[in-house]
Amino acid sequence: MDFTFTEEQQAAVEAARAVFSDVAPEAVPSPALTPGAVADDVDRALWAGLARADLLGLVLPTEHGGAGLDPIALCLVLREAGKVLARVPLLETSAVAMAVARHGSPALRAEILPRVVRGELILTAGANGRTGHDPAELAVAARRTDGSGWVLDGVQTGVPWAQCADRIAVPAHTDDGRALFALVPQDAAGLSLAEQISTNGELFAEVTLDSVRVDGSAVVDADGSWERLHGLLATGTCAMALGLGEAVLTMTSRYTAKREQFGFPLATFQAVAVQAADRYIDLRAMEATLWQAAWRLTEPEEAGASGTASAVALPVTADVSVAKIWASEGVRRVVQTAQHLHGGLGADTDYPLHRFHAWAKQLELSLGPAAAHEETLGDLLAAHPLG
Repeated sequence: MDFTFTEEQQAAVEAARAVFSDVAPEAVPSPALTPGAVADDVDRALWAGLARADLLGLVLPTEHGGAGLDPIALCLVLREAGKVLARVPLLETSAVAMAVARHGSPALRAEILPRVVRGELILTAGANGRTGHDPAELAVAARRTDGSGWVLDGVQTGVPWAQCADRIAVPAHTDDGRALFALVPQDAAGLSLAEQISTNGELFAEVTLDSVRVDGSAVVDADGSWERLHGLLATGTCAMALGLGEAVLTMTSRYTAKREQFGFPLATFQAVAVQAADRYIDLRAMEATLWQAAWRLTEPEEAGASGTASAVALPVTADVSVAKIWASEGVRRVVQTAQHLHGGLGADTDYPLHRFHAWAKQLELSLGPAAAHEETLGDLLAAHPLG
C-alpha cells in the first residue's frame, strides 16, 4: 500500500503555504483584547488570495473551473489554515460546494460552483441544530409547497460567519423522516439572524427560519447528501485541529529549548520531555485517524480495499467518529500542556499562545465531547458486527 500523498495533493499544500505565509497568528484579533466579536467580517484579503491561488476550487469539478481533487486535498489545505488561525470560511464553503457538486441538480451546480471557484460566493452551514446536542436536521422541518418549492421552519444555532455568507446550507427533515439541506440566501424572507460570538471571538449566528420559502432547485434531497456534508464538515474541523496542534507543539518546543531554569534548557528536563512526547503521540493519532476518515469520504471506488465501498464493514460515520474522538481530546491536551510549559508567558496577550488556546477550545466545542462520539461508535459496532 502507498500512503504517500499524490503530486497534486502536495502541490495544493505548497500553494496553501504560500498564501498563508503572510498570515501572522500574533496579528489575528484576540478575543481577550476585543469586546464583543473580534471582527464584523472574514479576512477578505486572504479570501481573495485563496481564490487567486485556485484553492477555493481545489475540490470542485474541472467543468466548473475547479481542480477536481478529493477530501484529502481539502484536509491538507485546512491543516495549513489551522496552523495560522486563518479567518476564512474555507471549510464551510468547500464542504457545501462539494456536497452540491456531488448531489445537487445541474442548474444548482452551474449557479453555485463557478462563483465559489472565483471567490465571489461565501457559503456556510448550520450543523449544530437548536442546542448543539441533537442531530442538526431535526431542528428544522421541511415541507413541500403546492408547486416545486419547499417551506422551512426551525432554528439552527452557532452558524459560523452567517452574517458574511451569501448562502446558508440549512439541514432539515421531511415529514417522512428524510434528511436534506437547502441553500438559503441570507436575505430570504422569514430568515433572521441573532448575533452569537464564538469562543475564539468570531461572529456566529442563531438562524431562525419562519416559513422560509425555498425554490426546489436550491434543495438537495438526494439520499445521503446531508450525511456527506456533515461528514465533510466534521473531518475538515479535525484537519484544522491537527494543524493548530502541530503549530502549538512547535511553538512549545522552541520555547522550552531556549528557556533556561537552574542553568539548563527546560527541554532537557525529563518531566518536560515526557509531556511534550505525550502530546506528539496525540498529534500522530489525530493525523492517522484524520486521513482514514478523509480517505473514506473519497469516491466509493476508492473507499474499499477491493475497489468498492461494500468492502468496508463499518460505514464512514465510524471513521469520522474516531477522528473526532482524537481531535477533540487531542487538541485540548496539546494547548493545555503548552500553557503549562510556557508558564506565565502563555497568558501574555502579546504572545500568540492565548489565541491558539481560544481557537482550540472553539474547535473542541465544534467537534463535541469524545464520550458522545464513543457512544456513536459503539452503536455502529453493535449494528455492524465485524466478521
